[in-house]
Amino acid sequence: MTARGYKSISRIDHPKKNTHGWYVRVAFKGAIHSRFFSDSGYRGKRPALQAARTWRDAKERELGKPRTERSVIAVSPRNRTGVIGVRRTTKARTRDGSKVGPVYEVTWRPASGPMHRTTFSITKFGKDEAFRRACAFRKEKEREMYGAELPSLKVQRRSITTRLSLLRDFYV
Repeated sequence: MTARGYKSISRIDHPKKNTHGWYVRVAFKGAIHSRFFSDSGYRGKRPALQAARTWRDAKERELGKPRTERSVIAVSPRNRTGVIGVRRTTKARTRDGSKVGPVYEVTWRPASGPMHRTTFSITKFGKDEAFRRACAFRKEKEREMYGAELPSLKVQRRSITTRLSLLRDFYV
């Protein structure tokens, strides 16, 4: 649905199977939690929708997912720092032309508009302090974007042989 307040809720109307109701899917940390709310079980469309919204909100609180109409990405297999929105990279030059070197880059996207980014120099602050500052800055931006911080997650490392065997199993 496009209206505000209905994220993760879909309407199901299948007259041939006599199925009418609201389907809720809450995806977070790689797991999907779902439930169907039948119109007949809740005596109408509106009560079923209200029950679906209540369940969705409770499930998001239970999982620690911030209640927002925006997409919330809490884990990515490509992330190497363990913090979404923070990555280690090398910056060649600053705006004034001076060399920088290795940095931790923080990215975030406000409600609308382009992605923003800032960096914390490893040369200037040291590896641990630059990472600490980058994480603190990202948490501040999460509070602005989502109204709460996202939970910290450990990134699982897999060797190349493990990844290749997973791909082989997938395609066989």
